[in-house]
Amino acid sequence: MKMKNFISKNLVLSFFGGIVGAFVVLVIFFGIYRDKISTENHKLVEGYKNYIESKTSLSTKQVLFNNMPSAGAPADFTLAAERALPAVVHIKTQFNQPNYTLYDFIFGTPPRNFTPVLSSGSGVILSEDGYIVTNNHVIENAETVEVILNNRKEFAAKIIGRDPTTDIALLKIEANNLPAISIGDSDSIRVGEWVLAIGNPFNLTSTATAGIVSARARNLNILSDNLAIESFIQTDAAVNPGNSGGALVNLKGELIGINTAIASRTGSFVGYSFAIPVSIVRKVVADLIEFGEVQRAYAGFEIVDVTSEIARKFNLDGVEGVYVARVLPNSAADKAGMKEGDVILGVNSVRINSTTELLEQISRFRPGDNVKIVAKRDKYPKVFELQLQNKYGEVDFVHCKNIEILGAKFETVPESLRTRLRLRNGVQIVDIYPGKFAANGVRRGYIITKINNTVINSVDDIEKAINDSDGSLFIEGVYPNGAVAYYAFRI
Repeated sequence: MKMKNFISKNLVLSFFGGIVGAFVVLVIFFGIYRDKISTENHKLVEGYKNYIESKTSLSTKQVLFNNMPSAGAPADFTLAAERALPAVVHIKTQFNQPNYTLYDFIFGTPPRNFTPVLSSGSGVILSEDGYIVTNNHVIENAETVEVILNNRKEFAAKIIGRDPTTDIALLKIEANNLPAISIGDSDSIRVGEWVLAIGNPFNLTSTATAGIVSARARNLNILSDNLAIESFIQTDAAVNPGNSGGALVNLKGELIGINTAIASRTGSFVGYSFAIPVSIVRKVVADLIEFGEVQRAYAGFEIVDVTSEIARKFNLDGVEGVYVARVLPNSAADKAGMKEGDVILGVNSVRINSTTELLEQISRFRPGDNVKIVAKRDKYPKVFELQLQNKYGEVDFVHCKNIEILGAKFETVPESLRTRLRLRNGVQIVDIYPGKFAANGVRRGYIITKINNTVINSVDDIEKAINDSDGSLFIEGVYPNGAVAYYAFRI
C-alpha cells in the first residue's frame, strides 16, 4: 500500500513536473525566438558599432606609436620642419580693382580706370612637375600669380582650377624635380597630437610654428558659398595673415591639412587656427586635374545635428547621429527610400555623429558613386544604398568649357535659376581667370544672353560669335540677383 502511494505521488509529481518543464521550454523557446528577432533587427547597427570601435582602437594605437615623442622627452619638430619647409611656397597675386564712375553705373559701361591690388599667401608643392595647392581666397580674382620657392626661385603660375565650396585652388608652374611634400592621413589624427604649421605670415617666408590638434570636424560658417563644406582641423599652432594655403604637417613632416583661417577679433592669431583636412584636399585636387572643376556629389537630403532638444521633439531614443529634416524629391536619398525622420549613423564603414562629419564623407565621392548609409527609422536600423547625383540631379560628371581669351568657364544655366529670372536662353559664367572678362569687370555668376545681338544658348554660340566678330564684342546679360549688365570691349 505504501509502495502504491509512493508510486502515485511520484507519477503526480512527474506529471506536474513535465508540465512545468514544458512550460519552461516554451518560455525559453519563445524568448530565444523573440531575442533572435530583436538581434536580427539590431544586428546591422551593433555590428557596425563594433567594427568602428575596433578600427578606432587600432588607429589610436597606430597614431600613438607613430606620432608621440618618447616618454619624458620634449617633442622634436626638426625632422618635420626639414622635410616640409622646402615644399611650402610663397604666393604673390595682383589684380586691377575697377574704379567705377557714376556714368558707368547709369549706362552700364565698363570702367576706364583701375587700381592695382597686391596680395600674398602660401602654397604647398604636391608634385615634382609643378602642381601647387593653395586656398581659393588667396588667388580669387587674381590676374597674375607669382610663386616663389623656398630657394627663392620665381615662377609665373597658371590657375588650373578652384573650388569656393572647400576654399581650395590648384596652380601649375613650369618646373621639374621640385621638392614635393609627402601626403599623410588626416583621418587618423587625434586631439592632442603635435602638429606644425608652415607658411609665410606677414611676408616672413618659411616660418614654422608648433601646436596640438585642439578639435576635429569644426564648422565655422566662414565660407560664403551656399554649398560650402567645412570640416576643419582646429589647432593652437600660431597662424597669421599670409599663412593661408600653407601646410599643416605631423611630426613625420607629412601633409595633413591646408591652413585656412584663424579665430580672431583683431585679424591676428589669438589662440586657434583652422586647416582643411588633406582627405578633402586630395579629392578636390584630383578633380581639378582631371576635369578642371570639382565633381561634387549630392545625396539630396536636408540634415540637422541631433541635440537633446531635437531628440525630445521627435521622440528619438538617443542623442546620436544626424536627423534627416527633409528628403528632396527624385534625389538619391529619395530613390533609395530614405524619409524625413531617419537618423543617420554612418556612411559605409565610417561612424557619423554630426552634419559636418556627414558632409565631409559625402564630399569624398563623385556623382554616380554608390554609398551605403546606415540609419535608424522608428528606433530600428536600416541600410540604404544611394547612387549619388550631381547638382542637376543626374549621375553623370558635370563638364564645363573654358574659353582662354575671355578667361572664363561656362556651364548651362540651372533650370531653377532660369525659371526665377524668366530666361529663355543664356550661358552662365562659373569661374573667372585672368583674361578679357576680368579686365573689364565681368564677375562670376554672370549669365550671357546675347553677344553682338546674337542669341546665346551654348558655349559653341559664344565661340561662333567671337569668330564672326570684327574684334569688338558687345555682351548683354544678367546676374543671379536680377541686375542687368552690359559689357563692350575689343579682343
